[in-house]
Amino acid sequence: MNTDFQTERTLTQLDHVRLDKLTTRSQAAGHLPAPAFEAIQALLATSDLVASREVAPDIVTMYSQVLLVEPISQARQTLTLCYPEDSDPVAGFISVLSPLGASLLGLRVGDRARWQTPHGTEGTAEVAAILFQPEASGDYTT
Repeated sequence: MNTDFQTERTLTQLDHVRLDKLTTRSQAAGHLPAPAFEAIQALLATSDLVASREVAPDIVTMYSQVLLVEPISQARQTLTLCYPEDSDPVAGFISVLSPLGASLLGLRVGDRARWQTPHGTEGTAEVAAILFQPEASGDYTT
């Protein structure tokens, strides 16, 4: 997966618990390769945790809709970070277990996401805006 988690990350306690359970179940079932499991476990181990009601509105949480801007071409893309069962890349719903999805979780507006594509090239994009964050709209349980 080789996702860069050097940027400080903030996760809600609920997202942390759910992602820890998801990755453990997925890895045990053979649905999550060891490098992806290890990368997400590293994210979970190093992130700052906050209560859902206290997360800043400029942080990417689960089911946040984000506007990404590719730094060279300035191409814009809107994506929603979701769990694997809701993933639909064509519709813009990206799994948190994908390299791109994992690179977004916990970033702030203005941070740069970095990930490695399945073809081995590095992807990068700036989180230009959070268009929707469940917690900012009063949803603390999604």
